[in-house]
Amino acid sequence: MMQYYFKTARDEEFQLIPQLKEGCWIHIDEATPEDLHAISQLLSIDYADLQDSLDKYELPRIEKVQNAALIFTRHPTEHETGVYTSTLTIILTPNYVITISPHRNYLIRNFLIQKSKLSTLQKSKFLIALLFKINQEFTAHIRRVRHNVLRQEKELISVESEDITALTKHEEVLNQYQSSLIPLRNVLEAITSGRYASLHEKDQDLLLDLLNALKQSEDLCSISLKSIRSLRDSYQIIFTNNVSKTIKLLTALTILFSIPTMIASLYGMNVLLPFAANSDAFLYIIGIVGVIMIGSVFIFHRKRWL
Repeated sequence: MMQYYFKTARDEEFQLIPQLKEGCWIHIDEATPEDLHAISQLLSIDYADLQDSLDKYELPRIEKVQNAALIFTRHPTEHETGVYTSTLTIILTPNYVITISPHRNYLIRNFLIQKSKLSTLQKSKFLIALLFKINQEFTAHIRRVRHNVLRQEKELISVESEDITALTKHEEVLNQYQSSLIPLRNVLEAITSGRYASLHEKDQDLLLDLLNALKQSEDLCSISLKSIRSLRDSYQIIFTNNVSKTIKLLTALTILFSIPTMIASLYGMNVLLPFAANSDAFLYIIGIVGVIMIGSVFIFHRKRWL
């Protein structure tokens, strides 16, 4: 679905306009090959150069095609398919700013409703603002995952299978974020060179601030991954300790139950045994077994086997 937006610095909100206008922002949600063909004709560039915009697994990169700069980015999202980042392509041209998403993009919808002094006529500032929004989304999602990991660390008393599943999911999410942040940083460094967009001095400063913010998000992601690895090691120690305790308990119970079994086996033999002629032999034997078992329990308790 192709939509056209226009905004000046004086406007508070983006205005949805009915038809194409020079200086407008063209956004395509749930893009199709037909939409790409329309953009290809509008910009007079090959369809093959735009085809990667529909790739849901495309990594961030930047390239120059004639007068257009194609910037492939990724941003956090929530999918049930196990992919936690989504593709967003930004095309910078002398006359338009174009964004292409292969799915319904909630980041763009949030970007549309925020009030700012942005203008679709100032393409460099618009690009930087959109990249700032992407970085903010990464930072917010990384902090959310880190908060969940820290909560698991505080509740590190017993380990259930649900805890391991949640930890594995957190690690996968952060790995995907990191695999997007690193090439996205390379894209920003390429933009700062001025080869892909004309930048004013203030734009350069904003871009450097964005680059620093992105590096901070990358560092936060790395720290969170280290916390997960540390927590996973703690889980392994707890598991090993629990298994050791269980083995000790089973060993102690085996010894305890083997005592009466051994004595009963001895008195099952057809030979002369102590108390064999005594009418109270059963009580004596039960008493001896009881004393031995109580003594064993006391010893095992002191050794913390029970």
